[in-house]
Amino acid sequence: MRWSGIHHAFIPPVSAGSLSDSQGRGDPDGPRGGRKISGLQPEADPMTSNPSTRRRVLTGITTTGTPHLGNYVGAIKPAIAASRDPAFDSFYFLADYHALVKCFEPDRIQRSTLEIAATWLALGLDTSRSVFYRQSDIPEIPELTWLLTCSTAKGLMNRSHAYKAQVAANEAAGEDPDYGINMGLFCYPVLMAADILMFNAHSVPVGKDQIQHLEMARDIAGRFNHRYGEHFVLPEAATDEFVATLPGTDGRKMSKSYDNTIPLWLPEKKLRKAIMKIKTNSQPPGEPKDPDEASVYSVYAAFASETQRAGMREAFAKGISWGEVKQQLFELVNSELAAPRERYDALIRDPARIERELIQGGERARAIATPLMHKLRDAVGIRPLAR
Repeated sequence: MRWSGIHHAFIPPVSAGSLSDSQGRGDPDGPRGGRKISGLQPEADPMTSNPSTRRRVLTGITTTGTPHLGNYVGAIKPAIAASRDPAFDSFYFLADYHALVKCFEPDRIQRSTLEIAATWLALGLDTSRSVFYRQSDIPEIPELTWLLTCSTAKGLMNRSHAYKAQVAANEAAGEDPDYGINMGLFCYPVLMAADILMFNAHSVPVGKDQIQHLEMARDIAGRFNHRYGEHFVLPEAATDEFVATLPGTDGRKMSKSYDNTIPLWLPEKKLRKAIMKIKTNSQPPGEPKDPDEASVYSVYAAFASETQRAGMREAFAKGISWGEVKQQLFELVNSELAAPRERYDALIRDPARIERELIQGGERARAIATPLMHKLRDAVGIRPLAR
């Protein structure tokens, strides 16, 4: 899944109220047919209406597959922990527009949206204290994407690692450099910038593979600010040394495209089997091993406490067998996921509950996005002819 990370921001909340568009662009039936997002209820939402100096935390995951351990430790787990901190206001979204870049299977996107939403809720996301929404329920995001696109240099997009990697693969295969590349892939960093800038995030913890996109978001925001005035905070990237990029079963980055993931909600026996398949070298029991060269230790470290990591490093130095390392990793992961796994299974059987949560979250998110878009439209000259 491409989009993951946590975005922190100091943002002055706006007044809650009607989400209709005073310039005639509002859609009273919401951004989707049959999925009405009508605006906030008369009661003010404390997360969007009261002045506050609390940090805002925002993260998103692309809806193209089943959540795996890499998604969990790299984005979901730290985000949910932050959501319980009274010093934070938390915003979490399902990045379903990003899913369209490479996935052309509608049923798969819908199923993934259900599974990822159920994952957040099963793992303890309290939607009474957090804003939980679908990206596609916020029409201001694609609108902001277009405003940013019109201020973004094509040369910046040419330097995107994802785009360059696809071009290189095409050239190596003797294909046209742009074979199979759509404008969604090429312009993906602009949509990611809109996700971040919509809420003016200023500190963005992400995996190392996403740092370039944060740098691009800074460039995009800076150019817009230079042209139209100071509207956006320039976001900064931050990574965690233990979970920046979780390795998969073959030692490469855990990714569905490599077919090396460990699905988050595997039943206990299948989870153990998947962990036992993590690639290791041929060093025998009793021979000291280097944890920094072992994928299985990297996964262990992402779940373990500091004390547990120190104990495992000592065991490596004493020659612990690979089988024992994997067994301890299984026990550690399973103990953390057993209870949430039961909640997840119940939520999957009740999609209507999840839909209600997302619609409510979309209303709350738009209470912030809509006023900002009014200001940005005015800044670029899209204004009423009479005031």
